[in-house]
Amino acid sequence: INAEYMGSRFYTMEKFFIFLPLFVFQCVHVVHEGHIGVYTRGGALIPSITNPGLHFKLPFLTQVHEVQVTLQTDKVTNIPCGTSGGVVIEFDKIEVVNRLKKDLAYQTIKNYSINYDKTWIFDKIHHEINQFCSGRTLQEVYITKFDELDENLQAALQNGCNQWAPGIEIIAVRVTKPRIPEQLGANYENMEAEKTRFLLARETQRVNEKQAETERILARIQAETQSEIAKLEMEREILVKEGMKKLQEIENEIQKVKKEAESEVLAYRNEKEAEINALKLSAEFIESQMLEQLRNVPKSLYTKNVTSLLGELKGRHSS
Repeated sequence: INAEYMGSRFYTMEKFFIFLPLFVFQCVHVVHEGHIGVYTRGGALIPSITNPGLHFKLPFLTQVHEVQVTLQTDKVTNIPCGTSGGVVIEFDKIEVVNRLKKDLAYQTIKNYSINYDKTWIFDKIHHEINQFCSGRTLQEVYITKFDELDENLQAALQNGCNQWAPGIEIIAVRVTKPRIPEQLGANYENMEAEKTRFLLARETQRVNEKQAETERILARIQAETQSEIAKLEMEREILVKEGMKKLQEIENEIQKVKKEAESEVLAYRNEKEAEINALKLSAEFIESQMLEQLRNVPKSLYTKNVTSLLGELKGRHSS
């Protein structure tokens, strides 16, 4: 009996130690960074969420779901749509960058389940793409209006979320070019090639016009520069000539003053010489000169008349 008791007790303990790690594993769980923990029990959502870290739950009864609350990118693939002309095209991939707001995560999950993005992103993308294509031609969808598609999709998604699921924030939408039938694709390729050649020709023409305009501007600048240089040279020459003219005027004034001085000196000299000559022509001067000349004549040569004349002159001179 004791052996059977001990054997059953050992078997029980063995089962306990086997199931204990499984029990602990079911009780403990980890919520990773960038996520929150959402719990369901018996299929019902529990009104509590947990932050990243180590947490406990009731084993086997409570299920934990990690929901990302950081930026995530949902990729919607293989989206067919028909244009207004009846051409069926397909978008291979549309990427939607979105984020679930942490403070509204519980309400959003309660209303639209853990797979809330299926309703408001995946299914909504299909709907909006078909809305966009059905009202536009292939030319508009593939070429002229394609650059508006990502903005239109983002606005439509965000408007729907704002009204019905405000906890979802649409950050950006990236759309790839749709696939179109091969024949139409070849036509568009030819069209793009022609457009490229046309743009290249127009750009070449624009470059040539720009180059010609640049050459005209350079020629005008060069002409203006030469005109300015010529103007400066002329002004400099005028200034030089005006300077020379002033110098000549000063020189002429100096010569005039000099000539006037010389004329005055000459007039004064002539006046004095005239006075001297007038003195020389006086009777007294002539007699004095005659007397001086007669004195130099030898006495032996005197005649009676000369002697009497000399005496008369001396007497006249002494008086």
